[in-house]
Amino acid sequence: MTDLNARLHDAEARLLEELRRQRRNLRDARKSPDGGTLGQRIADTVAATIGSWPFIIVQSILMAGWVTLNVIAWIQHWDPYPFILLNLALSFQAAYAGPFILMSQNRQQDIDRRKAETDYQVNVKAELEIELLHQKLDALKEQELADLARAVRNLSELLEARRA
Repeated sequence: MTDLNARLHDAEARLLEELRRQRRNLRDARKSPDGGTLGQRIADTVAATIGSWPFIIVQSILMAGWVTLNVIAWIQHWDPYPFILLNLALSFQAAYAGPFILMSQNRQQDIDRRKAETDYQVNVKAELEIELLHQKLDALKEQELADLARAVRNLSELLEARRA
């Protein structure tokens, strides 16, 4: 195998060894999952909750109830039309939800970037491994051709010896 590694350019052989080492380290790192910091986990949870159908449905029901109670006056109007208190509450919610969603998106972007880098490294490693396999096959083919040439030469010598 060392002869075949020598056939790869030195830089490619070093890169292949480095990629193999990184792959082993990556496998070890996956065994201990990284949940992120407390802030990152909170941002992910808030973004997942706000972006879910149950949240949208519950919020829509609450808003419809708020508007209905203030329009038909079953109880005292605490937020008459144009529902300034409701607008304030929704603005407050949006002001706090926006940064949480952005933090979660940034974290997801970092995760995606790391995955893309890993995919690239895996592709380079696969390419080098395939090149190494091609070199091994070529070496085997050369060896087989040399053995066949030797066998033909030996048979030719035997035939000439019998003719003589």
